[in-house]
Amino acid sequence: MNEPLVLGIESTCDETGVALVRGRTLLADVTATSMDDFARYGGIIPEIASRAHLESFLPTLDAALAQAGVGLADVDAIAVAAGPGLIGSLTVGTAAAKALAVGTGKPLYGVNHIIGHVAVDELVNGPFPESFIALVVSGGHTSLLSVTDIATGVTELGSTLDDAAGEAFDKVGRLLDLPYPGGPHIDRLARQGDRTAIRFPRGLAAGKDRERHRYDFSFSGLKTAVARYVESLEDQAIPLPSEDIAASFSEAVNDVLTRKALEACRVNGADTLVIGGGFSANSRLRELVQERAVDYGVTVRIPPIRFCTDNGAMIAALGSALVRAGVEPSPLDFPNDSGMSLDQSHVAA
Repeated sequence: MNEPLVLGIESTCDETGVALVRGRTLLADVTATSMDDFARYGGIIPEIASRAHLESFLPTLDAALAQAGVGLADVDAIAVAAGPGLIGSLTVGTAAAKALAVGTGKPLYGVNHIIGHVAVDELVNGPFPESFIALVVSGGHTSLLSVTDIATGVTELGSTLDDAAGEAFDKVGRLLDLPYPGGPHIDRLARQGDRTAIRFPRGLAAGKDRERHRYDFSFSGLKTAVARYVESLEDQAIPLPSEDIAASFSEAVNDVLTRKALEACRVNGADTLVIGGGFSANSRLRELVQERAVDYGVTVRIPPIRFCTDNGAMIAALGSALVRAGVEPSPLDFPNDSGMSLDQSHVAA
């Protein structure tokens, strides 16, 4: 018997994503982005993002259905990101999903966007092991999760206390006069620089901070250290060694991310680490975690770059997991939750 066909809708920030998943098989994945609209502002403008979702949703939905060769009547369940995210952007996606659910009579799941970044890995690398550790790194989130079941057994071990990894990259990108978003540009510069040239601090990685915040992250102090370094050179009229700054900064971030994630695997007896989120596209993160994982006996799973940024496939994947687990759908009047807890895979009835 065919597994249920799940429609996934993503609209938490500036990407409008619609995808269709049957079981763990991706049938269609279409994304419209308004990222280019924000380059001149140096960041996301929520109102512009919301309007872009309104304009993009129906064309994106139609394209995904056509790509999969199905109609709305063929869909068995609908999943939509209910949070975390920008409240205006979330509202567009959830309103559209609720309208589709009412019109088709299909069950609706309001799911956790961040957990979706982990769930999408199943579409590429197959079923998850019985338990594993997940590291989610993006522009707004840096979190370590312990997972025994992607649908019903997710526990947050730690998170960032201030800036997320991707957010820190964007801010340092501005210090170096790089285009928005700064992450890809710093990654490119870092590959040309000396990552040992400047010893930038590692947040919450030593002494009592390490004991008290074993699985937490902090990148605000690192960002400030880079700003002071840049200012001191500018005050002396010394040309900025942008490649070395980028490489040393990138190393400081990725050193902490990989050490804490792999330590979580060791302490929790997990032999698998799944990494997701937009920042997981970073080349040094991918390289360093694979190098270090060998010593821990840990298998690292990272989906292809196309699934790292926000997309409908991650929402459909989590929705499919919830349906397979027999989880009750969300109530039709569920609220958007811009600060949705990472211990909550969906909005429960």
